Amino acid sequence: MELSNLKYAKGSRGHKRKTYGRGFGSGIGKTGGKGTKGQKARKSGHVRLGFEGGQTPIYRRVPKVGFNNYNFKTNYNVVTLKQIIELNVEKINRKILVEKRIINNNKLPIKIIGSDKLTKALHIDAEIFTKGAKNAIESAKGTVNIIKE
Repeated sequence: MELSNLKYAKGSRGHKRKTYGRGFGSGIGKTGGKGTKGQKARKSGHVRLGFEGGQTPIYRRVPKVGFNNYNFKTNYNVVTLKQIIELNVEKINRKILVEKRIINNNKLPIKIIGSDKLTKALHIDAEIFTKGAKNAIESAKGTVNIIKE
């Protein structure tokens, strides 16, 4: 054993955590390590992330930028098979749906949805059909005519 090999026992010389706000004897003093005055020196003085003292924060001052798909989504006139059954018409097309006020926007493509059981054969002209709607129409010996936009 030599002097160069000597080491302190583990944990024997660890530093104590400072105890704040317990008088002058703690070595921290009267302000408890919080500096002097100001909002952050108070009991509940810390503010949320991004708060700038009431001034409009930078995340609200800087405009939003980036890509958004909202303007490019495809909207449809959605018509259910239940609505078509209630019409009691064998041949369904855009003209009839507009007359009966089932669709409002004449410019949007028509989408037929639903899987209701059909009792009679229907002949439907539309841009898009769901699988269930197509199967229900064809199983009732009806025809599906897909219109190209």
